[in-house]
Amino acid sequence: MNGGRAVLAVVATTAEVLARPELHEGLLAPWERRRLDRTRIPARRDDVLAARLLVRLCAARFTGLSPEEAGPGQYCAACGRDGHGRPYLDGRPGLGVSMSHADGLVAAAVGPGPVGVDVEPATRRPGHPSVLRRLLPEAGLREAAALPDPGPALLRLWVRCEALFKAGGGPGLRLLEWTDHGRGAVVAVAAEAPVIRDVGRTGAVCKGEASYGAT
Repeated sequence: MNGGRAVLAVVATTAEVLARPELHEGLLAPWERRRLDRTRIPARRDDVLAARLLVRLCAARFTGLSPEEAGPGQYCAACGRDGHGRPYLDGRPGLGVSMSHADGLVAAAVGPGPVGVDVEPATRRPGHPSVLRRLLPEAGLREAAALPDPGPALLRLWVRCEALFKAGGGPGLRLLEWTDHGRGAVVAVAAEAPVIRDVGRTGAVCKGEASYGAT
């Protein structure tokens, strides 16, 4: 159980999550299983399932609950309906919850206050700067465009912006971004609190805090 004021962030491959016997589809709520059943591409279905299981593991570690008790709800403030939108832990309004999945990679984060996490394959390129200009900060785009190969910098900019968006984009958010070379993943977490990164096989936790930047 995480008794401090830090955010716990966990990164894994989909295969790592689905190989854990205590994490299985039976943990999902009926509404989650219905959504999952509408995902027709098997690899994407596995990614969605793994992300929802990983966030349970992350929430269980943070709160001391069991994975069965740590399932997130989702609520969309725009339409006022449950079942989609920003995730939350029922009965724990002070905790932020976030998850992400992309092409065999998953990430989850739980902690005090607003939290956002995003993960992408390190080989992915989000697009040409002229297209991204509508979505990403101009200053970051200029810096990336000045590099001989702007692709990696654009990807890092993308995951940072996604993490900030998922955390609500409010004042006081800080960013931690890193590359998990073993998994070929670029990850970003946005939060008000420091972040504890999971760097093992969704097991060992590293308490180093690196590369923070105020936004």
